Amino acid sequence: MKLKEPKSDARNTAEAKTYYPVSLNLRGKKSVVVGGGKIAERKILGLLRAGADITVISPRITKKIEKEKLKNNLKHINRQYRKKDLDNTFLVIAATDSLDTNKKVSEDAACLVNVVDTPDLCNFIVPATVNRGLLSIAVSTSGISPALSRSIREELEKAFGPEFAQYLDSLKKIRAEAMEMIQDTRKRSRLLKSLASEKTLEMLRAKGVKETKKAAEALMNRAKTGP
Repeated sequence: MKLKEPKSDARNTAEAKTYYPVSLNLRGKKSVVVGGGKIAERKILGLLRAGADITVISPRITKKIEKEKLKNNLKHINRQYRKKDLDNTFLVIAATDSLDTNKKVSEDAACLVNVVDTPDLCNFIVPATVNRGLLSIAVSTSGISPALSRSIREELEKAFGPEFAQYLDSLKKIRAEAMEMIQDTRKRSRLLKSLASEKTLEMLRAKGVKETKKAAEALMNRAKTGP
């Protein structure tokens, strides 16, 4: 079944689309990138972080893509795009410098398809993202202004530094322990909310990961032994 949206007519081409935000689990999913330049490279690196099974279709690829190929992190088909390249594909990104090729990919795709910088040829768009380990913050202007999305992302990068990735790693372990050790669901819920409260975030920014982790562990110990 085709997933692409119906073609827009003259009456609605100026209207902004309303997108449904979602985080995809791409681990092990066949993901095709058509194109091998700098933009394709950026998309590929994001797919690698998500654990996708990546195939790159392009006569030429950048040095970074070549490096990932040599590490067997992706498959590279050294030729122009063909329709059969999308067989059994979960997701495809068209990132070539040819509008005709990108349009052909969009028309052929019976899966999730993104054409870089051409929202009308997509059935999903990729938001600007802040990545801090397990923390991901996505910003979208529904394709109206990618530049504004980037500016907001840069502001968020200042507000959420590397310490959030480190704290989230600790929080993952504490949460797992809480789920096992604290059977009272209300007590457990209060603990988990405290570990992610505004006060905790303020401490993380002001005092750093080490002190915040100590405070979190103290809360955990009190929850295990107290009423």
